[in-house]
Amino acid sequence: MSKGPVNPPAYWYGDLPVPLGARLLSGVYGAVSGFRRSAYRKGWLKRGHPGVPVLVVGNLTAGGAGKTPLTIALVERLRAEGWNPGVASRGYGRDDAGTARWVDAKSDAALSGDEPVLIAQRTGAPVRVDKDRAAAAKALVQAGCDLVICDDGLQHYRLARDIEIEVVDGRRRYGNGRLLPAGPMRELPDRAQACDFRVVNVGTGGCDTGFGEWSMRLVADMADPMLGGRPRKVGSFSGQRVHAVAGIGDPERFFSTLREFGIAVVPHAFSDHHQYQASDFEFGSRELPVLMTEKDAVKCTAFADERFYSVPVRAELPEAFWVSLLDRISAKAREYRDGRASGAKTA
Repeated sequence: MSKGPVNPPAYWYGDLPVPLGARLLSGVYGAVSGFRRSAYRKGWLKRGHPGVPVLVVGNLTAGGAGKTPLTIALVERLRAEGWNPGVASRGYGRDDAGTARWVDAKSDAALSGDEPVLIAQRTGAPVRVDKDRAAAAKALVQAGCDLVICDDGLQHYRLARDIEIEVVDGRRRYGNGRLLPAGPMRELPDRAQACDFRVVNVGTGGCDTGFGEWSMRLVADMADPMLGGRPRKVGSFSGQRVHAVAGIGDPERFFSTLREFGIAVVPHAFSDHHQYQASDFEFGSRELPVLMTEKDAVKCTAFADERFYSVPVRAELPEAFWVSLLDRISAKAREYRDGRASGAKTA
């Protein structure tokens, strides 16, 4: 089952020829985005910085790559190290997108965005959504945060940043390497050279990483009943048929994860950030369990029943990654405290 456009054009990640119209539009897109980036780098457009370390998590391709699980892991680890991080986000797909707002665990995902609500639920950190993420960062610092993490902000050059983390889908990588809409690229692949860290989402089954890349494994081994109660191991559904629901950038990644546990998946792929209604779950065979991603679950609490389970994921990265990142953040924080900061990255 599919509701809305869930699959990218076949030529993005395949060998099919790119239509002429897409290639022409790709040239226009590249010229506009390149000029915009240059304008910020040269100071023609104003950038904002909150005066504390700013860490941006993003990717060069359209669609999901694992940014939100990494953001959650960053918040949890940094808090454990004594930091008080806050998260700035646009809140993609939310209603009334022009209104800035604070997000907490009980916020309405339709107004705040599914990913910000999920981050707030999992971490309890201050989360601010604003189409101007420089303004969101300033608000977080005024609220007492000593470090700002920007979720999906690699191309939001209005926010000056100190550290950039690119997240790469290890299975699909950059596809054909072309700019939108001829390919999946928001920026050309050589933009990655300006990023401080390159994290490759190897999923659950693993895949190869290259020189200078850090592997990120997403672990999904528990299923939480959405009406409350004791969590179940995902493996306990082995040998059963389940309805699997995913409205994320790459739904097949979620379905494949469940299949690795021996689960007979009946897949239901929806468009990324889909706003669910009860009618979306009229599958016919109502007796089957319904397993969905956390990002989907935050939008389905109003009509969930005893069949509904949320499958959270946690990001696992090498300890060497954390050592390197924490050293970089601490050094930058000392510069700001001592008034020695030489300026944020110009990307």
